[in-house]
Amino acid sequence: MSRIGKQIITIPENVTVKSEASQVTVTGPQGTLSLSIPSKINVAIENNQIKVTRAAEDKQTRSNHGTFRAHLNNMVSGVVTPWTKELEIRGTGYKASVSDNKLTVLAGYIHPVIILAPEGITITVSEENKIIVSGTDREKVGQVASNIRKIRPPEPYKGKGIRYLNEFIKLKAGKTAKA
Repeated sequence: MSRIGKQIITIPENVTVKSEASQVTVTGPQGTLSLSIPSKINVAIENNQIKVTRAAEDKQTRSNHGTFRAHLNNMVSGVVTPWTKELEIRGTGYKASVSDNKLTVLAGYIHPVIILAPEGITITVSEENKIIVSGTDREKVGQVASNIRKIRPPEPYKGKGIRYLNEFIKLKAGKTAKA
């Protein structure tokens, strides 16, 4: 049995979970998320608890068991309190701004880089060098944050670029002068 998959998910008071034939829908104060159930995985909802079991013991089903339970737990957590990722921009002249759902990043290129926030994701900028990505879907939040970081990843010599908050970048020494 999967160690993660056999754990029971407790449903908070203000969250409703519905399991149809091949889909689980989670509704809470922050929004609604749905996830399709893989074959040979069973979802039982009783007494404000979700139990995920598997119907077969083949390798793919065993893999899906823990993964599906983790995704379901992230959905239940996300509709109660949104997931957030924080990024910071380091570098002279590097900055970001938000208008409507467009993030504009000036990161040393000739032109500004514009990223549109997908539905369900909110991007805010505090100061000019801190970007906060938040939303109910943990996967989307992580993907949007990763896409923002890809604009200008931190370089190893001066540390300039876009990085996650508190991410450690080991700096290299660079060239040394000849004696």
